[in-house]
Amino acid sequence: MTLTGRTALIFGGGSLDGKLTNGLAAAQAYAGAGAEVVIVDLQGQAAQDSREAILRALPDARVTALQGDVTDTDSVRTCVAEVLRTSGRIDILHNNVGVAVMGGPLDLEVADWDRALRLNLTSAFVTVKHVLPVMLRQGSGSIINIASIGGMRHVGYDYPAYAAAKAGLIQFTAHLAVQHGRDGIRANALSPGFIATPMMHQQITGSHSTAEEMIAARDALSPTGAMGSPEDVGAAALFLASDAARYVNGVCLPVDGGFLHQGVPGTS
Repeated sequence: MTLTGRTALIFGGGSLDGKLTNGLAAAQAYAGAGAEVVIVDLQGQAAQDSREAILRALPDARVTALQGDVTDTDSVRTCVAEVLRTSGRIDILHNNVGVAVMGGPLDLEVADWDRALRLNLTSAFVTVKHVLPVMLRQGSGSIINIASIGGMRHVGYDYPAYAAAKAGLIQFTAHLAVQHGRDGIRANALSPGFIATPMMHQQITGSHSTAEEMIAARDALSPTGAMGSPEDVGAAALFLASDAARYVNGVCLPVDGGFLHQGVPGTS
């Protein structure tokens, strides 16, 4: 699954202190397969930390870090222009941004709901808006949108805004796949299940008494008996980005250990 000669643009690929996230794992997988990788993050330092983490493991990798805001169309336009200036092409667009906004209709303000949609769904629309013309000119490209198993079924957390946004992302991806398949462009989604990432400690711990309780509960929910790792998500992204998946278009691939097919948590 070589990506030699290709450029991968990852939005939301930053990681403060180089802690392994889904975005960083995908960036590492792309770089390891020979791609030139551009990591964009709202926090410029997080993008730089991801770059340095990759270079520690792969000293010869070609990795660039940029600061950018996926909710700001001008910011995304600037990032895309910079990638074209330095690389001349964009072969892989990887949308990794995801924020689990917790709370249901009785708890959330409308502004919170709008924020969840803007970060988890509209952000992908904005990046595609600016990268798709590049891929159309090239006559090729692979778009990979990181959704969530929560966009496919109830997972036991009270985050309907996040779930609705990720479900929308899955359908947005399917539309792109059908609309642009004849243009040489593939679009696919990945839906991670319970993955051991820093995000769960930052955004989900509050749903449990302790972090240890959260980890045990998430391990128990997986049919495999343990959460997956960011490397599992990165490996799946590499497959979808590569020519090994040349006839895979419009799918939503769960990376969940089989959780999608289990009963709903808290029910009999």
